Amino acid sequence: MRTLDHILGEIPLFEGLEPDQVNLIAGCGGNVRFAEEQMLFREGDAADTFFLIRHGTVAIETFVPVSGAVTIETVEAGDVVGWSWLFAPYRWHFDARALTVVRATAFDGACLRDKCAADPALGYQLMSRFAQLLVERMQWMRLRLLDVYGDSARR
Repeated sequence: MRTLDHILGEIPLFEGLEPDQVNLIAGCGGNVRFAEEQMLFREGDAADTFFLIRHGTVAIETFVPVSGAVTIETVEAGDVVGWSWLFAPYRWHFDARALTVVRATAFDGACLRDKCAADPALGYQLMSRFAQLLVERMQWMRLRLLDVYGDSARR
């Protein structure tokens, strides 16, 4: 049986961390399951968790008054969902909904923030890695918006 430490070591976001850092992160995690169509979180709610998706597909969505829920991104096994736990005021900026049955590891944000405060090297590593994740997701979102608005401009 594989431990959470081993699973985290195989996820690109955590590659290259020291074994003791991976162990500290793993200590804040626990397994969760979401049924198809179940919400992982909703925009505006307290952001106290992030999720490592181990199985299934999750839609990151936002509500548009004219259109309803609009999918911004779809994430799958091996991806991480959620960075709002890391930045005050710790509120979700989007919705996340399971498109299929999802098995994930949920990480307690307060637990990790406490560990980062006690271990600045861990805090730097997590902040750097989540900032890179945020940049990548923002670039992808920019391309998606260009595609959406480019289509409407051509009509």
